[in-house]
Amino acid sequence: MICNRESIKGIPVSMDSPQFVLEGIERRIQEKIPGGYISITNTESMYHALRKPDHMAYVQEADFSLCDGVGVIAAGYFWGLNIKRYNGPILLLDCSRYGQSRGWRHFFYGGKEGVANLMAERLREQFPQLNVVGTYCPPFRELTPEEDEEIVEMINATKPDIVWVGLGLLKQEAWIAAHLNRVNAPWMVGVGAAFDYHSGAVPWAPAWIRTLGMEWLFRLVIQPKLRAKRYWWSLVFVLEAAAAGFIRPLKSFANK
Repeated sequence: MICNRESIKGIPVSMDSPQFVLEGIERRIQEKIPGGYISITNTESMYHALRKPDHMAYVQEADFSLCDGVGVIAAGYFWGLNIKRYNGPILLLDCSRYGQSRGWRHFFYGGKEGVANLMAERLREQFPQLNVVGTYCPPFRELTPEEDEEIVEMINATKPDIVWVGLGLLKQEAWIAAHLNRVNAPWMVGVGAAFDYHSGAVPWAPAWIRTLGMEWLFRLVIQPKLRAKRYWWSLVFVLEAAAAGFIRPLKSFANK
């Protein structure tokens, strides 16, 4: 599978259509090849990628690095890129819909107590044939090696096609990276806020607000303490990307 991707300051962003992504997911599931994963990449993730080599490697080695947020689109503009958004909550809905007739097996790992179960119930209301083979909410502390092994065995016993991980940015990516060769699933995807939105634990911005690219403002209003620092990091990255994108053609001209 040849993916179309561009990069901003060395950080890849997939340029493929949603249909291509879904077909790529289906192909790996049919071939039963474990170890695939998708990075849901926003500007906060990009900020950390420039400062944390492990996170940069995670995004660079992902099968898809999907644009999550208007900030990525803005940063791409300064690099001459027309990036389309395809975020985690939408990907989860699309996979739930697309995978119904294909028998995709979903496992939900993460979220606060009861959130994964509630999300599964609500998704089944929208997609009656959705096949959720398991859910698990890990404790909010570091797991012992024995506990971690038990969880891996529990997930593998369900034979999932996609393990959706909702542990929050950086933590969920680190978990996926640490379990790529242990969890026997074709795909793992860190989707963070999707667990809260699709369970109803946190309000999801109305569709018209998302269409206008103002979901970030909606999140800031309902979760000001959580979002303020994270949006500052995002702003820093956009400014860094804008400066680098502006200087890049000047350097190219100077080298001629």
